[in-house]
Amino acid sequence: MKAAFLDRDGVINPLVYYEEQGIIDSPFTAEQFNLLPGIGPAISRLHQLGYKVILASNQPGVAKGHMTEAAFERIRNKMRDELARQGAAIDGERYCLHHPEAIVHELMLDCDCRKPKPGLLMQAAQDMGIDLSQSWMIGDGLTDVQAGKRAGCRTILLAKMKCELCRLMDEQEARPDAIAANLPEAVSFIADNST
Repeated sequence: MKAAFLDRDGVINPLVYYEEQGIIDSPFTAEQFNLLPGIGPAISRLHQLGYKVILASNQPGVAKGHMTEAAFERIRNKMRDELARQGAAIDGERYCLHHPEAIVHELMLDCDCRKPKPGLLMQAAQDMGIDLSQSWMIGDGLTDVQAGKRAGCRTILLAKMKCELCRLMDEQEARPDAIAANLPEAVSFIADNST
């Protein structure tokens, strides 16, 4: 079985700018969560191509005190509901809730599941019988590329090419197999390059 692992924020939904803190981060409430354009059809196309679709996402918002566990669950439920309205569903969700500088003590951990480490992908592969060599990791950060490569997947980075990004990719040994503007474009690349 093959899979397309998707990061969540920046791939499925837009990031949120928090003006008062001057940061761009995950949505902290369900009201802030919305799907990016074309996500439902892109996920459905991955299924048509024979891929399981699994979210693999660092989500330290609870650990950092940005949201409660209940708020995190409301965001997950809204995501599933919005996908269902578009006739799409994901086959699994794997989240790393840890952070080495967490303020929630039980989530303060330097774990194997926090990308760029490949733990989320390895665990999903073990649980679901996924052949990582036939799978893809799609994300908007170099940590996604690193996790995918360490797990043995092909990788797609959602980004615009800039010289600084090229330098970072080389420095961090995180050069993706492809770069796409968004998830629908990444899925088209996968469709053209599937065996």
